[in-house]
Amino acid sequence: MFEDKTLICKECGSEFVFSAGEQEFYAEKGLENEPQRCKECRIAFKKARQAARTYHEAVCAKCGAACRVPFEPTQDRPVYCSTCFEEIRNNG
Repeated sequence: MFEDKTLICKECGSEFVFSAGEQEFYAEKGLENEPQRCKECRIAFKKARQAARTYHEAVCAKCGAACRVPFEPTQDRPVYCSTCFEEIRNNG
């Protein structure tokens, strides 16, 4: 059903293969757009984006643990640590 495709990276201009397995994974996840960057440029892009984030100190509303979040907490909404957030998300 899927066949390997050769794509051009929009960052460095090099060719890279969008494998049949990767295409199948994208389809399973409902991703409609093909990757625009080669693996090396994707990694560099993610690192640069993460380095640019500003984190804020907070206290988890459920367990009281100190945590860091990538948004500025406000008094009108609870903030959860990653463990409690996953628990709440998985349990509804």
